[in-house]
Amino acid sequence: MSDIPVLELPESLTGSPADRALAAGMIDAWRTHGIFYLATGPAEQEIVRAAMSESRRFFALPFAEKARYVNDTTYSGYIASGEEVTAGEADHSEIFTVCKDIAGDDERSLSAWPAHGPVPWPGQAYERAMKAFMTQLGSMGERLLALAALGLGLDDPSALNALTADGWHHMRVLRFPAASDAGERGIGAHTDYGLLVIAAQDSAGGLWIRPPVAGEHRNRNWLGHESTAGMFENDEPWTYVPPVPGTLTVFPGDILQLLTGGHLLSTPHKVRLAADRERYSMAYFHEPAFQSWVEPLRHAFPDDGGAGADPENRLHYGTHFTRMFLRCYPDRMTTLRLLATGGLERLARLRESALPVERMAGRR
Repeated sequence: MSDIPVLELPESLTGSPADRALAAGMIDAWRTHGIFYLATGPAEQEIVRAAMSESRRFFALPFAEKARYVNDTTYSGYIASGEEVTAGEADHSEIFTVCKDIAGDDERSLSAWPAHGPVPWPGQAYERAMKAFMTQLGSMGERLLALAALGLGLDDPSALNALTADGWHHMRVLRFPAASDAGERGIGAHTDYGLLVIAAQDSAGGLWIRPPVAGEHRNRNWLGHESTAGMFENDEPWTYVPPVPGTLTVFPGDILQLLTGGHLLSTPHKVRLAADRERYSMAYFHEPAFQSWVEPLRHAFPDDGGAGADPENRLHYGTHFTRMFLRCYPDRMTTLRLLATGGLERLARLRESALPVERMAGRR
């Protein structure tokens, strides 16, 4: 039986003693285990079930049909098994990515903002199910960030949520083959580049995470010359995260590590294929706005190590997102179009024009 805690998220937060106890438990779970389970109710579970059902239906389509659902202006759409690369090695996940759905006549699309464009939805039922799931997790994400602010001792419970107004929230809908078809590797060890990850997995299992290890160096994945991909792949400890019915899993991404100066560490994870069955999962990323600037909180974290004073620990989120996808999908049509049409130059101009957010006050 796993000792990873199961937490329940209230419908609203008031800063009550119960909220504060939950917030402290959430931070402790992340600092101890790197992850926790989030309990869901019957209505929430039905939304998860519907999205999983649409995922299975889509991935059962012939490859030629699935491959139609791509768009060279956005990283949304179908990704074939082996197209994604982690630490130089192809992964065996089959993916449908849902990025922010930007209409073709939107000013950002017309101005060719990098990675901006419409989602190539494979039908209305799929679109409805995935949007309902993402809406549900968006609400959870806002409450989880408010709890995180409370648990971190920040004066303003909206400090973290201030980053995610008009957030670049997105999702990876995944199918993994059985191990007999493709060896054991599903996705290699890595941390996620974003702020907060909320994921659903089916009963097949296969998720492993690396809990925080005292004194262990974690690369700063937000810097162009550093990456967590492949780190600690074969080094203990790794913890199996068994599927628990009626729950989601929640863990920090690289941006929470940046914001807290390492007080919260981004959780390394990997997927091992099940021996005798396919595995389905959905990973939702609750993110800052594309044009936001992110820098360490002005807060005296005991293990900050001076991160708040390091000028490298500051990023333009849109640049960060785009670089991560360029790295993962070097041969995708979206990447090739972006590079061929001056997308990096446009991204540099967007970065320069974005007004940096004020440092978020977080003193006790």
